[in-house]
Amino acid sequence: MTLIVLSVLGVILESVGSLHETYNTLFSTFEAIAVVIFTVEYAGRLWACTLIPRFQNPVTGRLRWAITPLALIDLISILPFYLPFLGADARFLRLFRLMRILRLAKLRRYMYTLRLFGRVWHSKRHEIIFTTALMLMMLLVSSSLMYYAERAYQPDTFGSIPQAMWWAVATLTTVGYGDVTPVSGLGRILAAVVAMIGIGLFALPTSILGSGFVEELEKDREIEDEIESELGESSPVNEPASPPRPSSTCTCPHCGESFRITLQTSSTDTEGPTSP
Repeated sequence: MTLIVLSVLGVILESVGSLHETYNTLFSTFEAIAVVIFTVEYAGRLWACTLIPRFQNPVTGRLRWAITPLALIDLISILPFYLPFLGADARFLRLFRLMRILRLAKLRRYMYTLRLFGRVWHSKRHEIIFTTALMLMMLLVSSSLMYYAERAYQPDTFGSIPQAMWWAVATLTTVGYGDVTPVSGLGRILAAVVAMIGIGLFALPTSILGSGFVEELEKDREIEDEIESELGESSPVNEPASPPRPSSTCTCPHCGESFRITLQTSSTDTEGPTSP
């Protein structure tokens, strides 16, 4: 995790002209070391991915693993280093080297909060998609109405619906830069209505994600309590062992894969001594 953070920090500092000229050798050396380590890590994950049941096939399983989001991020983060050896165009290479910043996404494997955010996004994806579509619809409606209300008064700033979209974005998000403002009476009334709608509309994704975090944290707490109770409980000698509890879903902190575990009390703990 430290190497990922230092690598991204190096990419950021390298963009400063004076630092790049002074410490170019240091940046290049550190980048080479980091890429070698990331390459070994990628190769190791590619080799060991067959241990995961859905990637068991040695050929197709590895190919399927290679196109998973995290695997693609790992590949994209190291690929810019090898492109010069493949004769890549310099302009394309400069653009692609910016993709090294995606190494930050590798932190998802090592940070519980990022994995939790991914679970929340997955569980609330339908609500997020609906609210996003609603916001886009409101953006189109408000910019269209403002275009018809202000085009005669400000043809330079509201001369088309796409131009009016900049005002709609700034107003709906309640940012209000003030560089584009309506001057007609109808335009100002419309602006006030759109601003009030934007306050509630753009708060919806925040409340949805907040409730999702609460739900996922409650699930994690229930799993922890269940595991602790399974480990702490012991059945009396004269009573039969209680049936195992339902299996629980856990996430590997290294590969990000989810799996189910079932804890059972040993039957030998509840049986009396047997005669030879």
